[in-house]
Amino acid sequence: MIFIAGGTGFIGQHLLRALKEKDYKIRCLARSHERAEACKRKGFDAVIGDITERDSLKNTLDGVDMVVNLVGIIEEKNDMTFEKVHVEGTRNLVDEAKKAEVKHFFYQSALGASLSSWSKYHKTKAEAEEIVRTSGVPYTIFRPSIVVGHGDGFTERIRELLKVGPFVPVPGTGNAKLQPIYVEDWVRCFLKIIDNPEAISKVYEFGGPEHLTYNKMVKVIMDTLEIKKPILHIPMGIAKMGLPFMSGIGRIAGIFGKKIPAATSEQLGLLAIDNICEPDSVKKNFGFEPLSFNKAIKRFIKK
Repeated sequence: MIFIAGGTGFIGQHLLRALKEKDYKIRCLARSHERAEACKRKGFDAVIGDITERDSLKNTLDGVDMVVNLVGIIEEKNDMTFEKVHVEGTRNLVDEAKKAEVKHFFYQSALGASLSSWSKYHKTKAEAEEIVRTSGVPYTIFRPSIVVGHGDGFTERIRELLKVGPFVPVPGTGNAKLQPIYVEDWVRCFLKIIDNPEAISKVYEFGGPEHLTYNKMVKVIMDTLEIKKPILHIPMGIAKMGLPFMSGIGRIAGIFGKKIPAATSEQLGLLAIDNICEPDSVKKNFGFEPLSFNKAIKRFIKK
């Protein structure tokens, strides 16, 4: 049996669909009765719990062979901090996996994860990796670059920005490089590590087949949606100075039926640095050619 934490999220939903097609027995961790019932309606076993609440995980892994931790946040809200979700949550799940003698623990990290990173997101991802690596439980860790597909937050934020005004705002130069990978290709990578002894104790860094600037990604989405607007580069310092006013601006925009995506200083900072690895990383590690960003976008973004 495969236990999935984060199955109701963006990647989790795509993974669950693929695992169901392969007839794997699945147990989902759901944070509410409603979500648990939704999982059961799709044919999965479900238990109610939260990885940040240790007691709620008691006995949830009985009979489980593989644990998949997809839980992650991209910004801190209220008491849901990077430390609590990425580090404490992973530690709680790992401890329960040890008690249940789980045979394989999978952790979804991120390209750029480092204990020395200035980014709390990347630093706590690295700290969670250390917990997994030193647990004694056989593990596999994925460090993908940005994952895109139906339901992803990244391309949806860009799409919302395209609707707001007469120009498209881009923080900074927009020249930092990313390596987007289509979510269905991520799923293909995952399916290759299940029951694969060669994947044990491995950390995989991978991304799509291209290194693309943020400017280029925005342009691809604009072309796909047939939107023609000038791009306006906003100096990063000015963009960060304006963050405290964005909630008020967002409320005003909402009155007129517009949505301005929220952002944090850390998220803006990450847009200014490269997040890439070898372009052939998927081919070398998993044996297939992933889709280009242009082809992937056409599969899930509709006009």
